[in-house]
Amino acid sequence: MQGVLNGFTTIGLVIAVGALLAHLRIVDLGAQQVLSRLAFFVASPALMVVTLSRADVHQVLSANLGASAAGVVVAGGVYVLLARTLWHRSMGDTTIGALSSSYVNAGNLGIPVASYVLGDAAFVAPTLLFQLLVFQPIALGFLDADAHGGRSSWWWLLTRPFVNPLTVGSLIGLGLSLTGWTLPTMVSAPLGLLGDMAVPSMLVAYGIALRLGPGLGRAGSVAELVTTSSLKLFVQPAVAWFVASVVLGVDGHALLAIVVTSALPTAQNIFVHATRYDRATVLARDTILITTIGAVPVILLVAALLG
Repeated sequence: MQGVLNGFTTIGLVIAVGALLAHLRIVDLGAQQVLSRLAFFVASPALMVVTLSRADVHQVLSANLGASAAGVVVAGGVYVLLARTLWHRSMGDTTIGALSSSYVNAGNLGIPVASYVLGDAAFVAPTLLFQLLVFQPIALGFLDADAHGGRSSWWWLLTRPFVNPLTVGSLIGLGLSLTGWTLPTMVSAPLGLLGDMAVPSMLVAYGIALRLGPGLGRAGSVAELVTTSSLKLFVQPAVAWFVASVVLGVDGHALLAIVVTSALPTAQNIFVHATRYDRATVLARDTILITTIGAVPVILLVAALLG
C-alpha cells in the first residue's frame, strides 16, 4: 500500500507548489494558461513518443482490455446520456464531462501504483494504450469539431484527431514500438527532456487553477460534479470487475490489476484539454480533485478485497 500513498503524495505536493505560487502572486491565471498550452502542444506529445516507444503494445490486444474498456464506455456513456438529456450541455462540455467520468490517470499515477501495488508496471499498459490510441483521439475530434461550431462532417471527426499533437505523438511512439526502431540520441534525448516537463507542468497549472479559480462546487452544477466523481470512483471499477470476473472469467491477480487500474482517479491532462478548448474547466478541475482524494480509500479497499 506504500506505493499508492507515495504516488498520491507526490502528485499532491506538486499541485500544492502551484497553489502556493499562485497564493504568493508569483504566477497568475495567465501562467496557468501558458503551462497548460505548453503541456498540450509540446511536452505531452514528446512524452507520448517516449512512453509508447518503450511499451509492449501487444498487450493492448489482450482479453483483459475488454473489461477496462467496458468500464470506460459505461461510465462515460452514462454521463453523456445525462448531460445531453438532463443538463443540455454542449458537445464540448459533454466531451470533457465524459472524459472526467472515465479517463483514468494511467500515466503519472497508474505506473507507480501498478509497480508498487500490483508488482509490475506492465499491468497498466492496456489501459494506457487504449486511452491514448482510441479514447483520447475520438474525444479530441469531438472537441475540435465543437471548437469549429459543431458543424463538421463525420469525415472531419474521423480525420481531425490525427493532426492533433497528442495523437501524432502517440502514433509515432506506437510506430516505433511496433517496428522496434530506436531514435538516435540527438533526437531521443531532447524528446525525453521535453517529456519530463509534461506531468509537472500539468500539476503546477492545476494547482494555480485550484487557488485562483472558483471554489470547489461554487461554479457549475453540484449534481454534475457528484455524478462525474461517482461514475469514476465507483461505477467504472464495478463494471470492469463484472465484465472481467463474470463475463471473461478472469480471477486472482489479473482481476485485481483490472479493477485497481479502473479505480484510478481522473487524469490531470483532462484539465489541460478543458483549458485548451475552454470547455467545462471547473467540472474537470473539481472532478480531478475529488477523485484523486477518493481513489486512495477505494484502491485500498479493492486491494484488501481482491488482493
